[in-house]
Amino acid sequence: MTIHVVAAALIDGRGRVLIAQRPPGKHLAGMWEFPGGKVEPGETPVDALRRELLEEVGIAIETPRPLLRLRHTYSHGEVLLDVWVVRRYRGEPRSLDGQALRWCSRASLGTAELLPADRPIIGALRLPERLRVRESRYYRIRDFVEFMAQGSDGVDALRGVSCRTVEEARAAVSGGADFVALGEPLDEHALAALCRSVEVPVFARALPLGRAWALGASGVNELG
Repeated sequence: MTIHVVAAALIDGRGRVLIAQRPPGKHLAGMWEFPGGKVEPGETPVDALRRELLEEVGIAIETPRPLLRLRHTYSHGEVLLDVWVVRRYRGEPRSLDGQALRWCSRASLGTAELLPADRPIIGALRLPERLRVRESRYYRIRDFVEFMAQGSDGVDALRGVSCRTVEEARAAVSGGADFVALGEPLDEHALAALCRSVEVPVFARALPLGRAWALGASGVNELG
């Protein structure tokens, strides 16, 4: 049985990210996680995120953006985790569920004892909303043909792949890509289906940022 869960990378005005410690009595008590919880029957992921953050830390969120979807198998079953970035919210986060809270810098997130399912979020948070350069200290984007021919090049950075089609994008993800930068516009239905089906961030082409988020993309690819 797969448990559908939402989580928020809640970022404050200083760029810090909020994490919560699982309280005694819960599975993996003492470890840290990004706040969120289960999606209830009939809820959309965004509805669940709004409810969970209001119940757990007492904030009302605005305009969350998709970051990534991933699956992780624990001893008790598989978790499908929908992760969202939240920068705009009302209220001051506080513990309402018996959990300790901690604000972390992006750099210190790597030293926190995060749940195994949450660890890929750290790398994804290094990606910008708009891709404007092919290479930075955090990521490198390669063309699809080059990536598939050479695979991993040993660079200690996130591996992005520029893809023209849905088929290329899925092949790149199967080959180990950490994110996909679409080089050609996709039909909106195809883009939404791609974002639902892969477990890495997708950057759309030739769409306004808000529309890309609404379809499930993490951002937009503005590279020439």
